[in-house]
Amino acid sequence: MYYPYVPHYRQDDSKQSLRTMTVTGNGSVSVQPDIARIQLAVVTEGESLSQAQQENTQTMNAVIEALLNLGILRENIQTTAYNIIPRYDYTDGQQVFRGYEVRNEITVEVQAIDQTGTIIDVAVQNGVNHVSNIQFTVQDRQRYYQEALVSALQNASVKSQTIAQTMQLNLDPTPIRIVDVTDDIITYKAFAASADNLTTPIEPGEIIITAKVDVKFQY
Repeated sequence: MYYPYVPHYRQDDSKQSLRTMTVTGNGSVSVQPDIARIQLAVVTEGESLSQAQQENTQTMNAVIEALLNLGILRENIQTTAYNIIPRYDYTDGQQVFRGYEVRNEITVEVQAIDQTGTIIDVAVQNGVNHVSNIQFTVQDRQRYYQEALVSALQNASVKSQTIAQTMQLNLDPTPIRIVDVTDDIITYKAFAASADNLTTPIEPGEIIITAKVDVKFQY
């Protein structure tokens, strides 16, 4: 029986499966904030629900009116939470109903950062008894994120070249895969409100906008 000869070709080294490396690139941009979001709450308690609600409504209306008098636009004052919570005491292992707690929370957004302390002072003077937090951010956040992303990609490229040169690898500088793994981080400041505060100093500082990428290269 005749068997045709089939030559065996050795795979050329240049066609062998290329190996890969993955590096993480980090970038950041420091930005002066131009927006402040302040969360303010009025918390009231009463033996009857209607009593607690009425007191809360009157106080919050006074707070909103005072904020409007500061020049804050009504559309920049938003109700973000309204909760009614029954309260109990425990005496000799027994649950005893104490009354109701009503919590009304608003968020105030301002672009005049230097007004933040004044807003808190006026709100506290008119009945706010809890400042949940202050969030500082920027209007054009995406623009600064793009700058941070460029920095992160450059950082990943430098890392890959450093590894390749150190290990004497023939690295292809064009990535075969890029994954954005950025965590969105926002700066917060929080503190307890006190009616005794004459002036509340607020220092927004700088916001650090970050970008993080995982980049895969072949060599």
